[in-house]
Amino acid sequence: MHIAEGMLPLGWAAAYTGIATPFLARGIWDYKRLAAREPSVRQLVGALTAAVFVISLLPVPVPVTGTCSHPGGTPLAAVLAGPWLAMVMALIALLFQALFLAHGGLTTLGANTLTMGIFGGLTGYLVYRLLRRFGLDLAWAAGCAGFLGDLSIYLGSSLQLALAIHGTTPWHQVWKVVFAAYLPTQLPLALLEGILTGLAVGYVAARRPDLLARLGYALAQKGPPVPEGGVLREEK
Repeated sequence: MHIAEGMLPLGWAAAYTGIATPFLARGIWDYKRLAAREPSVRQLVGALTAAVFVISLLPVPVPVTGTCSHPGGTPLAAVLAGPWLAMVMALIALLFQALFLAHGGLTTLGANTLTMGIFGGLTGYLVYRLLRRFGLDLAWAAGCAGFLGDLSIYLGSSLQLALAIHGTTPWHQVWKVVFAAYLPTQLPLALLEGILTGLAVGYVAARRPDLLARLGYALAQKGPPVPEGGVLREEK
């Protein structure tokens, strides 16, 4: 979700940036720690950041509503690289989109990172880990993560807008109206993102399990064993 420049009062924009800052600080610390242990993580994170950049720009027409929207990409990044790195990837992708493509904005960068990187990434990651602990197949767990992670992005954006612009109307009423307006367009996109996320994770697991081992997150405890060549390990 890209909240455009000027849509948020500066006080709310600053508040959302403040909420996102400690998450991003942890993500940067995590990146430095992992890159110091395994230099190839830099290239892998760079490739995933480029994927988030492209996916979150891709306009997909929704015939039911006659509008276009786009996936988030951060649930996929979080499943493959963990939620903290996904937050940093979202920040970088959104910054370049705001600077060069007029998607989002600089004053709303913190708010957009909060929803796309933190809401979407963290929700997707937690859903994935929970389902894997219950023994669900890797690709199916990733697909559910993509679906619910996508919806959480728009749930978060609706909440941000409702809190910032509700005026004299109760914020929860505005939130329900805004989210209901998103749903007809975004629900099909969430299904698409779920399918793409599941297929992508399944493909990487089948073709390049060594990448998952280096990133250290995607192969959960009840899944296939992490290849011995991997440097980073699944967090217990």
